[in-house]
Amino acid sequence: MKCFKIEDLSVKMGKNVIIKNINLHIHNGEITALIGPNGAGKSTLFKALIGDIPYSGKFIYHNSLNPKKPRIGYVPQKMELEPSSPISVLDLFSTSITRIPVWLTYTKKSRLAVRRFLGMVKAEHLAEKRLGDLSGGELQRVLLALALNPLPDLLLLDEPFSAVDQSDLEGFYSLVQNLVKEYDFAAIIVSHDLSSAAKYAGTMIFLNHSVQSIGTPEQVFADDKFCQTFPQGIRAEV
Repeated sequence: MKCFKIEDLSVKMGKNVIIKNINLHIHNGEITALIGPNGAGKSTLFKALIGDIPYSGKFIYHNSLNPKKPRIGYVPQKMELEPSSPISVLDLFSTSITRIPVWLTYTKKSRLAVRRFLGMVKAEHLAEKRLGDLSGGELQRVLLALALNPLPDLLLLDEPFSAVDQSDLEGFYSLVQNLVKEYDFAAIIVSHDLSSAAKYAGTMIFLNHSVQSIGTPEQVFADDKFCQTFPQGIRAEV
């Protein structure tokens, strides 16, 4: 079985301990929801996993079929764009695929690859649009497609639906769930919407500088520590 093990992971900023003694197993083929109050260390954990900040402890990927260093895809909360920029979605993808500036090359192969990854997130129609013209939900689909190139072993999504209209929220969760199952990778989603996270996540982690509880959404919501932090239950904003 493929899985990720996080062992005794801690992050310090000066003398301040941001997260400590994180021990987790993350399994392929399911969504894991990461919840907790503001300032609990959720984004810090992600930054440690993608190597943006130093940490102590271990992050291990077990794959009995083909041991390797894991590929990690990352979808940030948002992407700052210049509205007047002429760069299109196709330009952005072509650069990420060929690693060469688009004004030097623009091949048929790269165009086909762009449309393949956009098609995976049902956003092929956005290929020719300028980045500055995308809605919040459209941009998040593009960022998700970018994170799938190449296909990751672990996909990290840091509040990816904050710019998505409520009417399309379930569609995004369903899309991620289908991708996780079809391509057999693991996904961790930081979410403010507890009810949607509960509907689509197989496992939920309640983090508040350390792991307070972990289990099914029902188990976490019934835990005393969760109830003390969020007395309104799943109606609370994380």
